[in-house]
Amino acid sequence: MKHTKVKSLLSSGTTISEVNAKGWVRTFRNNQFIALNDGSTINNIQCVVDFENTPEETLKRITTGAAVSVTGALVESQGAGQKYEIQVSKLEILGDSDAEKFPMQPKKHSLEFLRENAHLRVRTNAFGAIMRVRSVLAHAVHTYFQEKGFVYVNTPVITGADAEGAGEMFQVTALPLDNLPKNEEGKIDYKKDFFGKSTNLTVSGQLEGETYAMALGQIYTFGPTFRAENSNTSRHLAEFWMIEPEVAFNDLDDNMDLAEDFIQFVIKYAMDKCQDDLKFLEGRLLDEEKSKPQAERSEMALLEKLNFVLENNFKRVSYTEAIDILRDSTPNKKKKFQYIINEWGADLQSEHERFLVEKHFKSPVIVYDYPANIKSFYMRMNEDNKTVAAMDILFPGIGEIVGGSQREERYDVLVEKMRTIGIDEEELWWYLDTRRFGSAVHSGFGLGFERLVLFVTGMTNIRDVIPFPRTPQNAEF
Repeated sequence: MKHTKVKSLLSSGTTISEVNAKGWVRTFRNNQFIALNDGSTINNIQCVVDFENTPEETLKRITTGAAVSVTGALVESQGAGQKYEIQVSKLEILGDSDAEKFPMQPKKHSLEFLRENAHLRVRTNAFGAIMRVRSVLAHAVHTYFQEKGFVYVNTPVITGADAEGAGEMFQVTALPLDNLPKNEEGKIDYKKDFFGKSTNLTVSGQLEGETYAMALGQIYTFGPTFRAENSNTSRHLAEFWMIEPEVAFNDLDDNMDLAEDFIQFVIKYAMDKCQDDLKFLEGRLLDEEKSKPQAERSEMALLEKLNFVLENNFKRVSYTEAIDILRDSTPNKKKKFQYIINEWGADLQSEHERFLVEKHFKSPVIVYDYPANIKSFYMRMNEDNKTVAAMDILFPGIGEIVGGSQREERYDVLVEKMRTIGIDEEELWWYLDTRRFGSAVHSGFGLGFERLVLFVTGMTNIRDVIPFPRTPQNAEF
């Protein structure tokens, strides 16, 4: 008999004489009631076992974490909390289950403990909900761009280019590490390596994406990226996923319009498709908030925060205006900021970004026209020769969530910027070619997918919104 998903059974509009469900036991109480979950929904279905006619050996094997198959009638539930339950006529234990050693017992575990058991943590309600939301958000990304006529481009994971110019890259080599070949200068001879040159894992698909936008008009990438940044914080991962659209003929204003429309679309999509999961995560967040001091509690509940993004137009403010606001703000004057704003040119920190969103404008904010010396080489220089056509989108509770810019399409200006910061023109000859042949105004942005999932789920540590986090000193699983 073909089994039916728990989600379908719970949403059934009628009783059914015989159904089969398969899943994992969340709890088993009174030798009679199984709470069964198969991952299709946050909700369990209650399965009532005929314990008088079930062998004792079988009952002993119905433990938390056990995989089981139940067959019986779907009937209206006699208890509170669920509309339907299964009156079990046949029960089968599908695999081995060691109740004494299974770590995911039906109690609240710390997030640290769950990270140490990342291979099993998805069996908890919280991580099941997070991963379903993540899946729906990924589908929303593709849905948005495909409906808008964007072409999905798979840019290389292995590259010889450093898109950010920061040098924090994982090296890829097939050379024997215990006997590295050297050239006449005594340096590693990468000509003998697999690719004939020094290569790395990509930090961004942007540069390659730009080349395709210059032929296909509008493209997007959505793939893994890597940073060898030794930052062991709740905001950093060594491996994460990036969404990067690039659009020919779009200027900075067009770029801001696209980013705002896109991010509102994917958040609304998740809210429409993941109502049960988001309500659960909101309740979980509210419980956590109760244990925090009043000053550290979030001002908005999860769903309120998501609606805050949907219901408010994003306020657009220049970097110069933002600096003036921050410099004159009460927390800056009273030195409540950890990083005091004294002068134009300061790099905005998360505390400044959140002040602009949560206290000053009380809406999502897009800051644009940043100082050139704190932004990447590929961003278009403005006419003042000191700012670039860059933009960051700032959200409540998280600060920056999107970063983008109008790209520098002028060949001579781009070459001069590369020379100034020491980027080898020969390494990026192909990138410069797009400025030599048919160059045009174009723009794009990057959104770290985990940062989006973090915001939508209300989690506070980015390691909890990716299946298997990769961080300094941790590549387990």
